[in-house]
Amino acid sequence: MNKIKLLTCVTFVCLMTTSAIADGHGNHVYGPFPVTLKGYSGDKTNSVSYSGQVGRQLLHNSLKKALSKDASLETLQSYFNGSDGNLPILDPVSSDKFIVDHTNVNDISKTNLSGKAYKGEMAGWPGGMTGKEVLASMIAHGADAPGGYDEKHGYDYAQLVSKFMMGGVFYHQACDNYLDEKLEAGNKPNNKPYKDGAYYTGKEHSWDEAFGYWGAAAHGATLTPKQNYNVAKKKDMVAADANSDGVVNLKSEMNYAHAYYASAFDKGGKTKYYKTITQAFIDGRQVIADANGDALSETERNTIMGKARVICSNWERVIAEAVFKYAGSVYGDLEKLKSGGDAKTYRGYVKHWGELKGFALSLHTSNQNLGELGQKIDGLIKFGPVVGGVTPSQITMNTQRVSGVDDAGNYTFQEASVDEYMLYMLRLQKLMEDEFGVVAKNKDKLAGISNLAEKLGSGESVEND
Repeated sequence: MNKIKLLTCVTFVCLMTTSAIADGHGNHVYGPFPVTLKGYSGDKTNSVSYSGQVGRQLLHNSLKKALSKDASLETLQSYFNGSDGNLPILDPVSSDKFIVDHTNVNDISKTNLSGKAYKGEMAGWPGGMTGKEVLASMIAHGADAPGGYDEKHGYDYAQLVSKFMMGGVFYHQACDNYLDEKLEAGNKPNNKPYKDGAYYTGKEHSWDEAFGYWGAAAHGATLTPKQNYNVAKKKDMVAADANSDGVVNLKSEMNYAHAYYASAFDKGGKTKYYKTITQAFIDGRQVIADANGDALSETERNTIMGKARVICSNWERVIAEAVFKYAGSVYGDLEKLKSGGDAKTYRGYVKHWGELKGFALSLHTSNQNLGELGQKIDGLIKFGPVVGGVTPSQITMNTQRVSGVDDAGNYTFQEASVDEYMLYMLRLQKLMEDEFGVVAKNKDKLAGISNLAEKLGSGESVEND
């Protein structure tokens, strides 16, 4: 059994209710947790710290906004690589109905995204680039496109960058580093500070950093899916403002990235991704706090490793749900375009394809080797959407990359079939259902798979090439 199957076969654990996974402490808020570091004599009383991760959440939000607003390449790179200067928070910003407590990323954390991006080669994007290079290339080419939108080639760079960055930085760092390598007994042990001068232990801070990448509000497990969704959308100040001080604390009271998507899926009532993941983080952190600054016992470490598996298997499924959803959106857009859809429909199609591709690339960046499954996913989505009018075509090679000085990019197109690509979207939905066990299944179009396959003369309506 390969790694991905090991991950997805624990559905009965991953979809347990919040009460079933709790450890009996009755705590549904992430922190405060006491300082347990032996020999610490400072004035800190709360050992929770993940401001660097929140800073990266804000860099990501702001970079996406800047890409869509025709910002200069220099500005875009400042959000990707970090900057010593002023880095205005472009999202979220205060309004009369939703007031946030910071306006500058560097006031929360002076950090960057590029240094944390996936360093492995991305098979699903051409050019033999690493995840970091793919993001840098997308950002550079997005700067050359009006509003980050390349109509000719079918690329919405704001969506491509955003959705892949959520996976290639946040998901990757959490599930391929902090909840994987740093849970090893000898790596960042609990009876030593995380680093010289720290007031938190190695395991405390490693767990906190993973939670910061998840992107949930510290009190999010006490809210309903609709409330969490509206917090992320900046529509519910009351739900966000947990301490009722009149402002939303961007470090602890805001929902970001995949936590936001989890709440969106949970609103349908079929899933509990947000609470399951967030509660597993809370329960695991309590186990670490209860160790009281001693090295974790094998039993304690096995317990938090179990929580990590719940977190990462559900997190992966949230991403797979997004792939399922946007495959359905792309299918629906192509239906409309075949019936004479206008420029607005085409713009929505390109947007949805960018979201689909960004989320799909993300699945490659955890500690799970997708192997043949990853090849199937990439083969169905390809390197670009089907574009063109009378003779539709699709990018088969795109050599754009960044290597010191950005290259112009060379594109190769080949003739493509709209109906065939629509069938691929249905096969992709079936793949997410069969291999990842998606449950919410937003934009489910699978009912049409047999008819479309029959129309194309395919006898493999539910199989994947």
